[in-house]
Amino acid sequence: MYLTTEIKQDLFKKHGFAKKAEDTGSPEAQIAIFTHRINHLTQHLKSNKKDYSTQQGLMKLVGKRKKLLNYLQKINIERYRAVLVDLDLRK
Repeated sequence: MYLTTEIKQDLFKKHGFAKKAEDTGSPEAQIAIFTHRINHLTQHLKSNKKDYSTQQGLMKLVGKRKKLLNYLQKINIERYRAVLVDLDLRK
């Protein structure tokens, strides 16, 4: 699979969100994982335009990431802004 344990740990180290490399429960860590998966599915859909089940899964992931971003914005605006800058997201 494209999202192995090593890739997850690299994501956490690269963005510096988690306190530990195994911490996948923080909103920042989940947003980083969702962003990685969204980018992967977007590349897949560029070559497979009629893969509608993947397209539906991509829309669900985008919705989940949006909900997490809204949650993070409500609880701590500084962490929210740091996530946007580190992952090159725009709101």
